[in-house]
Amino acid sequence: MQFIDRAEIEVEAGKGGDGIVAFRREKYVPAGGPAGGNGGWGGSVILVANSNLQTLLDFSYSRNFKADDGKRGGPSNRTGANGKNCIIEVPCGTIIYDLETEEILGDLIEKGQILCVVAGGKGGLGNKHFLSNQNRAPDYALDGLPGEHRWLRLELKLLAEVGIIGLPNAGKSTLMAALSAARPKIADYPFTTLVPNLGVVRKPTGDGTVFADIPGLIEGAHEGVGLGHEFLRHIERTRLLLHLVDVTSIDPIADYQIIQEELNAYGRGLSDRPQIIALNKVDAADEETIQTIKTELGNLNSSPIITISAVTRTRLEELLQIVWQTLD
Repeated sequence: MQFIDRAEIEVEAGKGGDGIVAFRREKYVPAGGPAGGNGGWGGSVILVANSNLQTLLDFSYSRNFKADDGKRGGPSNRTGANGKNCIIEVPCGTIIYDLETEEILGDLIEKGQILCVVAGGKGGLGNKHFLSNQNRAPDYALDGLPGEHRWLRLELKLLAEVGIIGLPNAGKSTLMAALSAARPKIADYPFTTLVPNLGVVRKPTGDGTVFADIPGLIEGAHEGVGLGHEFLRHIERTRLLLHLVDVTSIDPIADYQIIQEELNAYGRGLSDRPQIIALNKVDAADEETIQTIKTELGNLNSSPIITISAVTRTRLEELLQIVWQTLD
């Protein structure tokens, strides 16, 4: 399934039904009077959060959505039927912007949460409404009002409690596969992962916690370099960052600092988010090198530091224990 996290759509609510001019014509009612009914309301366009959706892919093929118009009023004071609402399902975590004003209209986070983005037009009044002592036989009615119209921008920010970050080839996808049932693409070259991957990791209590593997972070990501600028926003909602550092890299300390600088430059509180530093691929490095890296990183920050190997699954249980304690 292709991962799409931005889309632009056009939404239009239905027009209200017209009111009508009608008079009662009954054998035993000599002064029947006006009896034109009101038009029905136009349908609205409503967005609904669906937890089964993970992408905005559907909006690549369908961009225009219109609710039904209200029906015109009927004789004998019958009100026209309301137009049917247009229901659009979006993934949980979707933010809705007015494309013209950049106003945030809503943020659908919870399953079943709804947002009316354009309201249907009001139905017109029939001539019955205008009956008065001064006008006993009004011969006019009102047309229904048009529905609202907007262009919207949808942006998806994945909902995950733990975001796995690090430079390309740090082992993020391997770790995700080792911890969860997710099966991301894994290879021995950078930028293997081109889209965020989600995986559910089970706690000892049986509850599931969602982890997100965030790809493509490199130096300059916040300015649009590489893939990172497309996916940095997906860790805005995370409660905890799991920072993977490759101990077999030429300069692991510089790798760590590059990611930290990108988080600082991007802003939105990412640099203040709690972090756990996991030194990965310890099975391929000597103990002296590992301890040196661990000591230098410890001098740079106060975050917990643990040595692991995602490939051999070394100390992954200890890593998860630290994750659960930090989240709790």
